[in-house]
Amino acid sequence: MSGNVTSLFRSTAAHSPSMAALTRESGGGAGAGPVDFCIPCNPYFPTPAMFEELAGRLRDIITYYPSGADTITAELCGLLQLPPQCVAMGNGSTELITWIDHLLVRESLAVPVPTFGRWTDQPMETGKRVDMFPLQESNGFALDLARYAEFIRVRGTRVAVVCNPNNPDGGFLHKHALVQFMDAMADRDLIVVDESFLEFADAEAEPSVVQEAMLRPNVVVLRSLGKNFGLHGIRFGYLVANPALAGRVRAMLPKWNLNSFAEHVVFMLRDHGPEYAQSLHQVRRDRLEMAGQLSSLPGLTVYPSQGNFLFVRLPVGAEGTVVRDRMLTEHRVLVRECGNKIGSSSRFLRLVVRPQADVRRLVSGLEQVLYESRRGAAVPEPATGTGYSSGTAAVDRLVSETNGAGMRAIADRPAGPPGLPAASAAGTGMPLPAAVPVAPAAATAGPMPVPTPPGAAPQPAPVPQPAPYAGPVPHPGPVLDPHPAPVPQPVPVPAPATYPAPAPAPAHYAAPTAPTPPGVPARGGLTAAQVRGTNGLESVPATGRPGPPDWPNPAGMGRTG
Repeated sequence: MSGNVTSLFRSTAAHSPSMAALTRESGGGAGAGPVDFCIPCNPYFPTPAMFEELAGRLRDIITYYPSGADTITAELCGLLQLPPQCVAMGNGSTELITWIDHLLVRESLAVPVPTFGRWTDQPMETGKRVDMFPLQESNGFALDLARYAEFIRVRGTRVAVVCNPNNPDGGFLHKHALVQFMDAMADRDLIVVDESFLEFADAEAEPSVVQEAMLRPNVVVLRSLGKNFGLHGIRFGYLVANPALAGRVRAMLPKWNLNSFAEHVVFMLRDHGPEYAQSLHQVRRDRLEMAGQLSSLPGLTVYPSQGNFLFVRLPVGAEGTVVRDRMLTEHRVLVRECGNKIGSSSRFLRLVVRPQADVRRLVSGLEQVLYESRRGAAVPEPATGTGYSSGTAAVDRLVSETNGAGMRAIADRPAGPPGLPAASAAGTGMPLPAAVPVAPAAATAGPMPVPTPPGAAPQPAPVPQPAPYAGPVPHPGPVLDPHPAPVPQPVPVPAPATYPAPAPAPAHYAAPTAPTPPGVPARGGLTAAQVRGTNGLESVPATGRPGPPDWPNPAGMGRTG
């Protein structure tokens, strides 16, 4: 198996190979897979009794057609006390992301990076411009919503995505801050709040914005069932929006887009609310204990998380692909190396929260792989390396130079109108849409780097180092914050941010008369082929009824316990 591990990961682009593929490669049968710290499931739900019930019904489940999506959606809405006209269920969140892109994203989308790969790859595959807002390692990958809003306005982006908690770092945004952001972006075409991992958060009692989304004309909330219930193999998720937006997506979905497994699980949930709430409580407790054990490893940085996973930075000198391969081949432990996530690098791993017995095995394996007889033992020797590079450095270099504009010759572009900062020849500036006016304060505020003065040699921005590690850290992504801050610890609810007042869409903007052909970038956007290329730089109808009293409430399923 060891000879094929790298090729399996390389062939999956921005994601990881399936457990089935890894199991087949190992030559094992059922139960032969590794301990999985890669796929972010809930290890405590469904319960063993629920699995036995599903197994007993297996013949009927796979033999007969499921009910229509309307029937399954009505049952879920009754459970969550949501109006069915505001909900669309999909065959996993990826199906819903695909339809959001096709139906509701006209030409441009902004997204903080690193994040879930489909939010960058999906719109690029359909030729949209993707404006990437790099989260800063120096700030613990925290998303500053005020700076993000200013970035969106300067770029003229029409759609914005916020993942809460964010994947892979687990960063969390309080509800009041998100509602304020949604209102500040009321003039945008669409705001998507991806709450796929919100069930695992415990920073506040009611963190979801589903109720607020139903009252706004341009907000969609995406929620997961597979992640919450530990059932990724059953592809089901749902979105919540006002009836018009939800109806547009629902009208495009096939009648039987949900399978019989999804139907059976949804109809089982009404009787298992307490077990589900207890599973979330256990995951939150495991997260604290797992973070403490990982933090004890010398040189390993663990970032605060509200998801069911932890984002960690490896010690200086450790190469993530080598750590991943050795953990899998020598210790039968699967970890998620994040070098193929835009905005991240191979120095970072995402580790799913698991029971303590599994965590002890993970920590033991990391101790042997990282340290052995000397520090930095995970560094491949010059002649024995894997020969595999994630390409993230090249991708981040491209993002730094163009921020999604997809063109290298920035210096050759004509100067913009007065008041716009010039892009430097070295790519340290960020090109702006030619017709987007910028207020005087916006020219220097937000996450925009200071342009290189004319005639001066470009100076690379220093790479900030989170305390207490002072050694040099290779970080290929764009560094936009000139004042690094130490990695934050969980803090109280922040004071309300100050946002620029909503403004009407730029006068120059007009909706495209026809869809952009697949693979053709809109307004200089970046195609998926360019991002995933060899170096990333070549131009190449029922009504909802009240749910049972013991089931968690719809605004935050599982806040009890």
